[in-house]
Amino acid sequence: MDLRVLTEPQRGADYPTLLRVARRAEDLGYDGFFRSDHYVKVAPGDALPGPTDAWITLAGLARETSRITLGTMMTASTFRLPGVLAVQVAQVDQMSGGRIELGLGAGWFEREHLAYGIPFPAARFGRLEEQLEILTGMWDTPVGKTFHHEGRHYRLVDCPALPKPARGRVPVLIGGRGAVRTPALAARFADEFNVPFATPDDTSAQFRRVREAAEEAGRDPDGLVYSAALTVCVGRDEAEVTRRAGAIARDPRELRETGLAGTPDEVIRTLERYRAAGASRIYLQLLDLSDLAQLELIADRVAARLP
Repeated sequence: MDLRVLTEPQRGADYPTLLRVARRAEDLGYDGFFRSDHYVKVAPGDALPGPTDAWITLAGLARETSRITLGTMMTASTFRLPGVLAVQVAQVDQMSGGRIELGLGAGWFEREHLAYGIPFPAARFGRLEEQLEILTGMWDTPVGKTFHHEGRHYRLVDCPALPKPARGRVPVLIGGRGAVRTPALAARFADEFNVPFATPDDTSAQFRRVREAAEEAGRDPDGLVYSAALTVCVGRDEAEVTRRAGAIARDPRELRETGLAGTPDEVIRTLERYRAAGASRIYLQLLDLSDLAQLELIADRVAARLP
């Protein structure tokens, strides 16, 4: 089972902090370092020193790390025009030597759109679908050819479809709990499907919907990676679990029910439940970015013991 670190910089984190976490995650053997794409804090609390841009952050990390996979969970399709996003992602992938993955979602947090003057359209899912058509279409266009798109929301004429990602196409992550449209979208475009912050039973049910949608689309369901995202709160003993939960203003009991919390033995048992649900990759949502000791504990006492 792959373990990746998921950060929430909108809660308050500058670039040096994110670099420190990414490098430590790389040194400890984690499979990936991902960050959310927000400009306003989602949860209550202090958010100083202010927002950082996801793709500027990843461009910096691309040059200052060497092995770890880097990506977004999830880039908001409302923030960037699809043609420009295709260029940005391809360039950062080249800068990283082919270590970028793109998580793309419809965008949901209206308040941050209002705060920064970003349009918040009603038909966001249709725009997301069209963005995926454009992104993958541009990356798949042979060098020397141009890409054209006539859609309801976007029109591209004689697009050079350059630059190309280092590997030809960047792996695409799609996630969510929608029962019909989300699985169908994943079946068309996703290399990986993610269920965020759900129970093992709910995660299993959503994976089943995606697998069924893939079969209906004539695609091998086993060709996708299935993953889950969970808030992490791990301690050597109950006192340490309680302290870490308090540091992120969460209740240990609630975290045990909805996240990945407890002692290493407890956490391994929880991970096995997600493995049984079909997940082969877990994103560990690390809310306290100053607590690198927790990453060390998980690497030593959890990851090292996973089959």
